[in-house]
Amino acid sequence: MERWQKAGFGLYVHWPFCQSKCPYCDFNSHVSASVDQDAWRLAYLTELRRYAREAPDRNLSSIFFGGGTPSLMPPATVAAIIDEATRLWTPANDIEITLEANPTSVEIERFRDFRIAGVNRVSVGIQALNDNDLRRLGRMHSADEGQRAIATAQAVFDRTSFDLIYARQDQSLRAWEAELQQALQMANGHLSLYQLTIEPGTVFAARFDKGQLKGLPVEDLAADMYQITQDLCAAEGYAAYEVSNHARPEHESRHNLIYWNGGDYVGVGPGAHGRITTKAGARYATQRPAAPTAWLSRAGEVIEGDHVQLSAEEHAQEFMMMGLRVTEGVELAEYESIGGSAVSASAIEELRGLGLISVAEGRICATPAGRLVLNWVIKQLLIA
Repeated sequence: MERWQKAGFGLYVHWPFCQSKCPYCDFNSHVSASVDQDAWRLAYLTELRRYAREAPDRNLSSIFFGGGTPSLMPPATVAAIIDEATRLWTPANDIEITLEANPTSVEIERFRDFRIAGVNRVSVGIQALNDNDLRRLGRMHSADEGQRAIATAQAVFDRTSFDLIYARQDQSLRAWEAELQQALQMANGHLSLYQLTIEPGTVFAARFDKGQLKGLPVEDLAADMYQITQDLCAAEGYAAYEVSNHARPEHESRHNLIYWNGGDYVGVGPGAHGRITTKAGARYATQRPAAPTAWLSRAGEVIEGDHVQLSAEEHAQEFMMMGLRVTEGVELAEYESIGGSAVSASAIEELRGLGLISVAEGRICATPAGRLVLNWVIKQLLIA
């Protein structure tokens, strides 16, 4: 069985619209005064049918509605996409269907309608549990609204998750510890915990370049925050199954595991990426037009350059970069089988000597120390 078959097949649906653009966000998201809902619904269904012809006869493990803010989508559109996807591909008996949501009152009111539409898991973008930091992050909800959103989500869905950002402006180690302890008491199986990064092209990046983004933690404090995150989550049974994701057993994001474990996935919507492997073993990277108007006008069309075949080396590099993010790591024999060459034994020994990786039963894994410098570890493995 090929890696993409073992890792599963998923569908990613990108909804690009938000009520406002957060200053730290570099995702393909846009603010629009109006959306032609009928046109967008038809465009998604058209794209699904196009990809079903390219990747037929698949068992669909998961559907993920991301964005943007997909909880702003009409539940009828979500239902239409789910119905069409599960008609075109054979859904798994335990298919995971996730929708990202923000904790505003408008979106919370739609939770039950999304459940009726077929969604069985929600991921709520909380980001912080105090009003001052929420304002600094440009969020539109209050801390109280965030907590009520989590409670409502847990009452409607069996599986939920929520996001927090740490290493924020003027945040102390003690403050993050208290906030994370509060979050762990609120959670019911999964948490996504991200260190604030200043991404190029964002409002935060512009402020940072002008010296206007004060109070960001020094490197040592950020490392301490990462370490206390691992310690507190582990103590509550939330394993760090991926660099920024923590879950109790059976609560891991099945959709994201498809990405990290090298599976196939179709991406529909503006700027959506995908990976499709043919029966002959060729692996293609796909990407749709990023601008919402451009995508809408050409939904379902084959556009020059939207399918790029990955070389064996590129496929192997991607397999390493994604696989080292998860606890199980990368099977060295499979890496060699994909790329045609083995990882340098000297690079492995050097990194193992530094305590950044472990090797057992033919698998290479990043240690907790290695995860702190994971990009550098991967670079050493790939350039050696």
